[in-house]
Amino acid sequence: MNNMFENDRFIRYVQFNGRIPKDSYLNSLPAVKNLEKNALNFSSPVTFFCGENGTGKSTLLEAIAVNYGFNAEGGSINISFSTKETHSDLYKHINLVKGVRRAKTGFFLRAESFYNVATEIDRLDEIVAPTPKISGGYGGKSLHIQSHGESFMSMVQNRLGGNGLYIFDEPESALSPNRQMTLLCEIDRLVKNNCQLIIATHSPILLSYPNAEIYELTDNEIKKILYEETQIYAVTKEFLNNYKKMLKILLEDK
Repeated sequence: MNNMFENDRFIRYVQFNGRIPKDSYLNSLPAVKNLEKNALNFSSPVTFFCGENGTGKSTLLEAIAVNYGFNAEGGSINISFSTKETHSDLYKHINLVKGVRRAKTGFFLRAESFYNVATEIDRLDEIVAPTPKISGGYGGKSLHIQSHGESFMSMVQNRLGGNGLYIFDEPESALSPNRQMTLLCEIDRLVKNNCQLIIATHSPILLSYPNAEIYELTDNEIKKILYEETQIYAVTKEFLNNYKKMLKILLEDK
């Protein structure tokens, strides 16, 4: 925490700001309980949240995005729609401390609701207006006529520019390993153009980005950790190096 006030990220740190009602399910999430103990400092251009399912990393990421001003279902700051109100109210119980610089652009990607964002872009393009079609900023064609992975990469490569804040929730879900490596290159492009990225992921490929800040969420804590120390790295390495042995253990009849 020594450099909490020394970095100049768009979001410098996030902290819990008050008591959540006792009957809220949020109190059962490890991410919430552990955020009450410590603020999270974002000192690197790229910050990853990783950890087992159920630890609350996506809920925490969503709260950061909504608190900043993004639509809960994803998209840019200027896209506002709702197909169903399912997001938590954790965003009301955190404070974001921002840097002096202000992001010129941004995007919140949720793998589970990217389809809804694509639908909203198509709807807005159907409105007669003197301004260019929104899809022009996403590769020039509807995201719906591309595969999930193609539409996501089209958005990253055409829509995401410099001086932006980008928040991604499990972007690897639509991408092959080769495309994940392409995304690594795009992340590097954005970093070199003064962007900040906060990403929740299960991908050992994405998590390897050099000098990224990694927070691993467990039942007991949120801890800053090195890539080689993460459970994602350890489990993937063990499986690939000993996959026959692992398969025998996993699949043999008990």
